Amino acid sequence: MGKTDETGQGLTERQKKWFASVQASLERDTGKTLEQWVEIVRRDCKETKPKARGDWLKANHGLGVNRAAHILGAAFPSELGWDDAEGLRAALWTDPASSAILAAIEATVADFPGLVTGQRKAFTAWSSKVQFAAAKPVKGGTVSLRLALTPNASPRLSEPKNESWSERLKAKLSLASPAEVDDEVKALLKAAWDRS
Repeated sequence: MGKTDETGQGLTERQKKWFASVQASLERDTGKTLEQWVEIVRRDCKETKPKARGDWLKANHGLGVNRAAHILGAAFPSELGWDDAEGLRAALWTDPASSAILAAIEATVADFPGLVTGQRKAFTAWSSKVQFAAAKPVKGGTVSLRLALTPNASPRLSEPKNESWSERLKAKLSLASPAEVDDEVKALLKAAWDRS
C-alpha cells in the first residue's frame, strides 16, 4: 500500500513542510495561537458538521479552507481526521465492488519507488514527491481515477468537470471493474508517477 509516516498520514516530505507552514503562519498572520483558535471554535461555533464549521470560520473570522481545517482538526480530534487513515479508508470504501477496483489500482502502483499512499476523507491518493493519482468510489460500485496527466494522453481519459481534488490531476478515468485496471491503465499510472 506504500509507506506512511509515523502518524499514518501518508504525506510526502513536501506535504509535511506545507502543513508545517500552515501551522507557522497561523499565529503570525492572525495574531492568535492554534490553542486560542481551538478555544474560539469550541466556545463560539454552534455548527456540528465539519463543512459548516469551516464555513463559520470563514464567515466570522476570514479564515481560508486550509487554516480552518487545521484548527478544526485540533479542536475536534475524535472526528475522522488526517491522522486516522484506517478510519477514513473504512468509511469511504464501503462498497465491495469499488473496493475491488481500489485493490487492483493499489496492486498496480505497489512497486513504484518512493510511493506514498495518503488517505483523505473523500479519496485515496498516491504521491512520490507530489501527488500523481487519486481514486474515489462512485455510486454503483465504480471508481473515478484522477491522474496528473492531460486528457489527451489516452482516448480513455476525460477532463474532470466540477471536481476539485487537486489542481495537478487534470485527467479522469472511470473504472467499472478490476479488469479495467489493465496494461494501459498501468502505463498511465506510471506516466503520471514519472511526472511526480
